[in-house]
Amino acid sequence: MVVVGYARVSSLGQSLEVQKNKLREAGVEKLFEEKRSGVDTNRPALKQCLEYLREGDTLVFTRIDRLARSAEDLLRITRQLDNKGVTVRVLDQSIDTSDAAGKAFLGMLAVFAEFETNIRKERQMDGIAKAKAKGTKFGRKPALTEETISAIRQSREDGKTVPQIMKETGLSKATVYRALAVA
Repeated sequence: MVVVGYARVSSLGQSLEVQKNKLREAGVEKLFEEKRSGVDTNRPALKQCLEYLREGDTLVFTRIDRLARSAEDLLRITRQLDNKGVTVRVLDQSIDTSDAAGKAFLGMLAVFAEFETNIRKERQMDGIAKAKAKGTKFGRKPALTEETISAIRQSREDGKTVPQIMKETGLSKATVYRALAVA
């Protein structure tokens, strides 16, 4: 019977330290960690963790959203663990699936977590739509403006080489050639 921990953050810039400290305090003996989006279905550390677990082991993680992004995903993983005889403990939400109440609570929280994620996405899409209606442009600004194209063409007519133009403008070779090709 081993207490196994799983810690995950979504991006490379985030730190795992808070989760790792909580898991160590909870008595985790073996820790799997990764920096990947929860939406990413290819999470090697999670796969290794699930393969490592044996009957009688306990999987511990800090929050439901660290293990799964949807209720369906969470239920799939917890069913897989239940079939192996592995219990689940979620530290921040005080869930322990060693009894029926813990299993039921985990299922309910998964549904609410997914609902919250969907509401957040809807609000984000509404915000984007409003910004677009106000004329806000998304994405990076185009490197080739009419002024830039004119300047590149003039430099070329003045006898400058493409590498010289690249150095002057800070643009890539492909962008310079694209500017020269614009009719």
